[in-house]
Amino acid sequence: MRKKIVAGNWKMNMTSDEGRRLVKSVIMDIKERFSNGLPEDYRVIFAPPFTFLEECSKLVSNTKGVYVAAQNCHSAEKGAFTGEISAVMIKAAGADYVIIGHSERRTIFAENNAFLAQKVNTAIKNNLHPIFCCGESLKEREENIHFNVVETQLQESLFHLPDHQIKSCVIAYEPVWAIGTGLNASPEQAQEMHAFIRNLLMKKYGKAISSDISILYGGSCNGENARVLFGNSDVDGGLIGGASLKAVEFMRIIMSL
Repeated sequence: MRKKIVAGNWKMNMTSDEGRRLVKSVIMDIKERFSNGLPEDYRVIFAPPFTFLEECSKLVSNTKGVYVAAQNCHSAEKGAFTGEISAVMIKAAGADYVIIGHSERRTIFAENNAFLAQKVNTAIKNNLHPIFCCGESLKEREENIHFNVVETQLQESLFHLPDHQIKSCVIAYEPVWAIGTGLNASPEQAQEMHAFIRNLLMKKYGKAISSDISILYGGSCNGENARVLFGNSDVDGGLIGGASLKAVEFMRIIMSL
């Protein structure tokens, strides 16, 4: 069953005290609105900084449909990588998901497709669900190569997986030009790219698997535009940045699924 997902990427924001208040507020609201927890096909995912992973995992453990993701992981399971965190550590902290390939990791930290493929492999080996990000820059869209860019990212970092492993992945399309800019792809642009991605999945893995993989939109999604974006047939939710840092706004987005 394809899941409807709202994932909040806090990035380098929120102290533990701030995060605790936010998570408790959202969970309380979810329990008031859904007495038995979220519907079976819904997922809400918090992606806090590493310092809050374990506590966040404990806070959500008794709320149906609510999970925790790490914002990144290294490709190695252990070793001399000062400042990094491994998939083994993330899983031990109680998380079930990990964001891989976010545009900020690609651009600021120069992570390429081959390195991201290694991260995907390590995450899956350690029973984490990758939330794999793909998307084009403004220049690439203006040059009309945005479909080529996204296809290459998927082919080189994700499509090496066999059928049983790709099914554990979530894909997040994030037009780089819409992240933190206040701009966002129009509903038509979002649907066009999401349909393109699903078609690539169908060609590679068949209709059954492609129909079952969630594809999220990420890029200045908020409580105002979430409902119309999520209303598209191939948009299964959102990877939310700044709007996930306020409980009321995050709940507005969740209720737009």
